[in-house]
Amino acid sequence: MPLAFCTVFGWVVWHTPAFILDFGPENQQLAALYARLDVSPGLAPLFGGYGDIIDYGALLLSPLIFIGGVMTVRRAPMEFESWRAIDRVAVFIGRITMMLIVLLTSVMIYEVILRYVFEAPTLWANELSLWLAGFVFLLAGLYAMQQRSHIRIFLLYDAVPRWLQRVFDVVSTSLIVIFAAALIYGGYGEAFAKFMRWETFGTAFDPPIPATLKIMVLVIIALVAIQAVINLISDWNAVPVVHTAADDIDQDELERLKAAVGNEGVGELDVTRGAIQGNQSEHK
Repeated sequence: MPLAFCTVFGWVVWHTPAFILDFGPENQQLAALYARLDVSPGLAPLFGGYGDIIDYGALLLSPLIFIGGVMTVRRAPMEFESWRAIDRVAVFIGRITMMLIVLLTSVMIYEVILRYVFEAPTLWANELSLWLAGFVFLLAGLYAMQQRSHIRIFLLYDAVPRWLQRVFDVVSTSLIVIFAAALIYGGYGEAFAKFMRWETFGTAFDPPIPATLKIMVLVIIALVAIQAVINLISDWNAVPVVHTAADDIDQDELERLKAAVGNEGVGELDVTRGAIQGNQSEHK
């Protein structure tokens, strides 16, 4: 599902100028840009406009794939245990983010091979990597909010009673909502203008990074604020968690270390010594 959504929605994003021209005001500059970007120029446009049957098919298929992905996504064992139905949206977006990381890595590997093995670098790999990385950065923030994995300082939070912890939670969530509202209010005009004129990056590949990421910032910050409210409701009656330094220790890794070191710290595989020290001990 994540790969299918990335493929179909990627087509929609790349051909968004067609929808802007079909439903928005006439723009000759944007029409000339779309003529250069159109991946399927041979297909006849529908409704006498610019978008063809593949464009509108992808536009209709994208929400269906997204809904299917939200309904079928499953929680992984290492993920946060709270699992409301609405949390599925953020979790599936997290799966999309993971797939984007795979695509980003593939593009970078492809560019490295072409550049250093065949000495034939591409004109699009660097800009595409920046574009994908921007989406990864934004979408990962929403997934991190749902997973409660943002950096938090618990020194004061753990020292107060539960009722005061709830007060802290309400204050922090309110600040997130206020910040999101202020950012959307202040940035909507510029983001909408860049989107409607489909502002590009100004390079050889010329991807629409400003047009897409500006509007995506506002969408994601709104979703993060909504997810913060959902987290507040979900965790309201949760049992308080006392945080210690042991929370940062991987229990599986700790067990492997204990098995390797032994009870007295001098097992067959002494991980407390370096390779050189171990060789010197054997020769004594």
